Amino acid sequence: MACYVFEEMSHLGVVCLQGKNHHPRVYLLPTGGGSRLDRIVGTRDAMGERKIGVAMDFSASSKKALCWAADNLLRKGDTLVLLHIQHRGRDEAKHVLWSHSGSPLIPLEELKDTAVRQRYDIPADAEVFDMLETVAREKELSVVLKLYWGDPREKVCEAAGELSLESLVMGSRGLGQIQRILLGSVTNYVLSNASCPVTVVKAK
Repeated sequence: MACYVFEEMSHLGVVCLQGKNHHPRVYLLPTGGGSRLDRIVGTRDAMGERKIGVAMDFSASSKKALCWAADNLLRKGDTLVLLHIQHRGRDEAKHVLWSHSGSPLIPLEELKDTAVRQRYDIPADAEVFDMLETVAREKELSVVLKLYWGDPREKVCEAAGELSLESLVMGSRGLGQIQRILLGSVTNYVLSNASCPVTVVKAK
């Protein structure tokens, strides 16, 4: 079980958490966030290229996480990587080539194609795709999606390492209290095991 240190940071409107061995550093944020957070979470030099991950299951909480990342973290030149995890099921056979490594990186332009979405069983969520097109255009960045099959806890952490993510943003599924968030199995596991900083965005 990981041990966490809590530190109130009222001037930023966040709560700072440190995972075991003081890594990774995690920030629990209201959806409004703060513009100064890009100096703290997932930051390199001003011209550095970054890969920013957002765990996307097309739920309301994951959409909040995407919106927060767009408003507070993403910048020109970044690559936004959406991580979509599907449980193993009866259709697994048609994805056997990628059952362990995940799908190829699917660019946003291809995700607009109905046939591509159907091939990978990706929801045709107009709200999400509108947000992605807007942030890609306004911030001049690349957007890709990578699909994994299996346990979401393990696959999100696996993706963070394999893709060398600079930072990962997740939704809290509406759980407002820190204790309840830490008890969430997926969130707790990712906080304890991810190889990069993790930002958990409160749904409300």
